[in-house]
Amino acid sequence: MQHKLVTRLVQVGIRTFNAHQREQVKKYGVESIEMHQLRDDLVLEFDAPVYISFDVDALDPAFAPGVSHREPGGLSTRQAINLIQRMKGKVVGADIVEFNPRMDPLHITGTVCAKLLKEIAARMLSG
Repeated sequence: MQHKLVTRLVQVGIRTFNAHQREQVKKYGVESIEMHQLRDDLVLEFDAPVYISFDVDALDPAFAPGVSHREPGGLSTRQAINLIQRMKGKVVGADIVEFNPRMDPLHITGTVCAKLLKEIAARMLSG
């Protein structure tokens, strides 16, 4: 955003912001949808190529405990999958970040990451 390499940044599932983060959101025109604002019928629409960076911290720790910074009140896996499936736009790349296998002894989060990868790949293939 700072170097104008990206035309639009949308964040979904934010639960906490500090003052500096709020300043950055405003300064760079980031579209931030906090959890208390999230609607189940949200459809994200893009008219330029989309890169998805899925931060597993956005999920509620009940669904993804294998992260370093657990914050209750996040997305359910169903909400995350619905957002990916309903998104309008051409997905050209993606990553899944913030998974911490040391915090995931039951492999719950690893399984969720695999499911998210499958859903994102399906979106990429569907055009």
